[in-house]
Amino acid sequence: MKPSLVDQGTNPKETRRRRFWSADEKRRMVGESLAPGASVSKVAQRYGVNANLLFTWRRREARDPAGAGLQSLKLLPVTVADEGTPAAPIALPAAAGRMEIALSGGERIVVGADVDAAAFARVLNVLSRR
Repeated sequence: MKPSLVDQGTNPKETRRRRFWSADEKRRMVGESLAPGASVSKVAQRYGVNANLLFTWRRREARDPAGAGLQSLKLLPVTVADEGTPAAPIALPAAAGRMEIALSGGERIVVGADVDAAAFARVLNVLSRR
């Protein structure tokens, strides 16, 4: 695959060539780079393209709805239940309770309902000895 070349620059000694790839060529390179196990860098080297340019083409292809051929749309099966069928109940989380304890020195301890009772008793025992 040879890209078309266009001369750029006004000074004949500094003539640079800019390469242009057709949309099909770009799609082919992008498709190869998206294959499982493919290396974007190696695909870019094989075609003489900068890897950053290939990444740019991949992003554009992903955003372009016309390029859906590369990443085809996958639909999931859906089953619609009868109106008379009750929905499964949703388990609501238990209300999170909390307890606040004011110590004689003015300190406050705030504990949630999920605190381990044995560990909390040990903490209270140590604090009461102070």
